[in-house]
Amino acid sequence: MTFLDVKNVTHHFFKEQQVATALENVNFSVGAGEFVSFLGPSGCGKSTLLSLLAGLLTPTAGEIQFAGDVEIGYMLQQDFLFPWKTIEENVALGLTLLKRENHDIVDELLEQFELAHTKKLYPPQLSGGMRQRIALARTLAVKPTLLLLDEPFSALDFRSKLSLENFVSETLKQFSTTTILVTHDISEAIAMSDKVFIFSARPGTILKSFIIPQEIRELTPFDARNAPAFQVLFQEIWEELDTDEY
Repeated sequence: MTFLDVKNVTHHFFKEQQVATALENVNFSVGAGEFVSFLGPSGCGKSTLLSLLAGLLTPTAGEIQFAGDVEIGYMLQQDFLFPWKTIEENVALGLTLLKRENHDIVDELLEQFELAHTKKLYPPQLSGGMRQRIALARTLAVKPTLLLLDEPFSALDFRSKLSLENFVSETLKQFSTTTILVTHDISEAIAMSDKVFIFSARPGTILKSFIIPQEIRELTPFDARNAPAFQVLFQEIWEELDTDEY
C-alpha cells in the first residue's frame, strides 16, 4: 500500500533578487511501513525535502500526497532535550503540547528502551547515545505515522552509532512506522533501509533507487554489514554517487 507520493516537486529559495533551486522534479513513493534513506552530496536538498514532507515548507511546484491523515515525528542530529526537565518530562513533551498527557505511555516507552532507571534524571547526566534514545522515545510517544530522521546518529562515536542503529531498527519494526532517513553514510543507508534513493548535486533530483535485498533486510544493521550482498550493493551505490562532489 502506497503511503506517500511525491510528484514533480521543485523548490526554490528566494533571496535578495536571487533564486536558488534546491530541488528539481523530484518523484518517488514510499509504502506503508517502509524504511527509506536519502543519500547524496551535501547541499543537494535532502534536508529541504524533509522540511517539505513535514509541512514546514511548501513546494514551489509539484505535489506531496499522503494516504489519509498523517502524524509526523521529526528527529534531528541534535537531541534538543531540555536540560532543566527530567527525562520523563522530556519524553512527555509532545504529549503535553498536544494535550494528550499519558504517563503510562511514557513509562512503557522508557521500559521498552531499557531506560526506566533514568526517568528522574536530567539530560546532562546521560551519554550521547542514551540522549538520542530518549529523543526517539519522545518522538514515538505521539505515535507518528511518518518518522523523519535527519542524520540522527552522525554526532555519535562509531560504537554508539552502531548500537543505536540496531536499537532504532528493531524499535521501528515493532511500531511499523514509515520512516525516511537522511544520511551521508552509505553503510548506514544500506543496513537500515528497505530502499535507498540517490540524489544528484544541487539542484537535487533522484538519480536512481536501490531496493535492499531481503537477505540484508532480515538482519540487524550491525550484522547486515557482514552479509555477502552488502559489499556488492555498497560498491554499486558508491559508483553511482559522484565521489568528487559527495
